[in-house]
Amino acid sequence: MAAVVQAQTAPATVDAASTPASSDVVVAPAAKSVTTSVKEKAAEAATATLSALLPRLAASDTLPLVDRSAMVAGDISKLLAAYDLSKEGVVAQEQQGGKVQVVLQRALALMGTPYRWGGTSPDSGFDCSGLVGYVFRTALGIELPRVSRDMAAKADAEMVGAREELRQGDLVFFGLKGRVNHVGIYVGEGRFLHSPSRGKDVRVDSLLTGYWANRYLSARRVAM
Repeated sequence: MAAVVQAQTAPATVDAASTPASSDVVVAPAAKSVTTSVKEKAAEAATATLSALLPRLAASDTLPLVDRSAMVAGDISKLLAAYDLSKEGVVAQEQQGGKVQVVLQRALALMGTPYRWGGTSPDSGFDCSGLVGYVFRTALGIELPRVSRDMAAKADAEMVGAREELRQGDLVFFGLKGRVNHVGIYVGEGRFLHSPSRGKDVRVDSLLTGYWANRYLSARRVAM
């Protein structure tokens, strides 16, 4: 978590080095530099935390729900800590980490929520599209179509051409014979978060190998 520490301490270091002795010097450019530095370090901290988290998520399917929830809660706390820069009074969380990171934080916090057909909330459980809709609605106030096939046909969402072009936060769609019947949120490292099916809970799976790789159809990038 070295990146997180840097993100929290960088403002004080930069301020000390850039404070001029003369009162005649304009300080606005220095303030702008500090803000830019904090943004960059916060983004780096988030990326580092997610990179460390993803392999553990993929392997967590064999863990009991209580253990998995505790593990994820700890990692999410570390991720959120990277954005706790309010004491420095620089910029808001959304500006620092970006809206995509807000979506990922909300999505990953729902790990372990059970699948429920027609479910649209963490209290009742989620089906695949209910999960995706809840994340975007509560994280950014973005309303998505209720079912996966309508999300895949959303005209104002950019179509992503190939898997190699996927970015964190993209909607990924699955199905057979060109018919979409499942959706998830791409979280990076070739993995996506989704609510799979009855008897399972919200988790991260690979879309590069295995079951879901063979059913991947397309992706869309929602305007944020």
